[in-house]
Amino acid sequence: MFSPAFLTLAALYLAPAAVRASPCVAMDINWNLLAFGLDGKDWDAGTQDQWASGSATDITATGRPPFDGTNTTCYLSQFANAIYVANADAANPSNIHIYDATAKSWTTQATTPGTFNPSSLTAILDHDTNEFYAVSAGELWRLDMGLLKAANSTPLPWVDVGKLPYADGYQPVMALAQNHIHFLDVPGTPAGDANIFVIHFSFFQPDPQAYPTSSGGTFPAEHGQTASFFQAVGVQQEFAFIPDDGSATYVINVETNTTQTLAGPSTKDPLATYFAGLTSLVQLDSKGEVTYLAYNQNDTTANTQASWTKVGAIASAAPPSSTSGGTAPSGTGSTKPSGTSGSSNSSSGGSSANSASVLAPKGLLRGIVGAVVMGFAALLL
Repeated sequence: MFSPAFLTLAALYLAPAAVRASPCVAMDINWNLLAFGLDGKDWDAGTQDQWASGSATDITATGRPPFDGTNTTCYLSQFANAIYVANADAANPSNIHIYDATAKSWTTQATTPGTFNPSSLTAILDHDTNEFYAVSAGELWRLDMGLLKAANSTPLPWVDVGKLPYADGYQPVMALAQNHIHFLDVPGTPAGDANIFVIHFSFFQPDPQAYPTSSGGTFPAEHGQTASFFQAVGVQQEFAFIPDDGSATYVINVETNTTQTLAGPSTKDPLATYFAGLTSLVQLDSKGEVTYLAYNQNDTTANTQASWTKVGAIASAAPPSSTSGGTAPSGTGSTKPSGTSGSSNSSSGGSSANSASVLAPKGLLRGIVGAVVMGFAALLL
């Protein structure tokens, strides 16, 4: 018979890999900072004047998703005061989870994705139409959320808008402003320029738009993350772009066609996600630490002097750890699209000291463990 040592090793080999949390952050219409899925709970850190100290309030409620998806993202529906959460349930990736920020309750909206792959989407939520626009496998799709703040019983259909007019293999970087989707890092498009899709006319503009800095510089043609700054009333006019290397924060204004260059986040993390409110840009890094950059939409001088600050209220309630991060967001894969420069999740010329650690694929790890088990079995039998 097998020895106890062999049975212990075999049990370790056969046990499923631990599920890593995939949290996200958002704000409600009163600009309370909400963190979902940190330490298995949900938190309300209050408004910006309360972030530095104290402890966030536990708002965990029944009906919430497990936050175990591969690319969990949160979106504010400003008209509904609802947070829409995508890819928060690995077993049901096509579901959209709705947090009613007024009632503080959860419901789950089913969708019919068809050939759309929701687990690999990169998306924005349009302000006026309250529609998701998402890219998956080079195709643009939309999902009309109506003004839902609670799910209904009828699944919502993902509608195929059409193929992106960009090179195959493009890893989308999407930002929303003035009901237009701005595509950055498009192969063949110069640094500092964005390609634009006009949502209300379902139209790709033929020529990119330049957004130079005041000194004549440009934001880089690199993959990165974005977040759109809300207005108290009306559509977003600015969005932040943070390259994966975290070298700077670029704020693009589509009204003035200009770019501000601000401090890059303290944590250089290509797996970080971002959310912008009225007066701040928030980073959630892959270890679960939340920081923010104060921002004034009418004071460029103050913006250039601002630095990233820890949200102490969340750190106190849900301390960051080396195991709270999720999987790389869609679009930050190891293959760098052609026509780009700079970093991606997996660099070809060495690794950055600040980059997030890379996990070996589960199959490889199980194969290694399996070989060890078999080796011990030969010795123990």
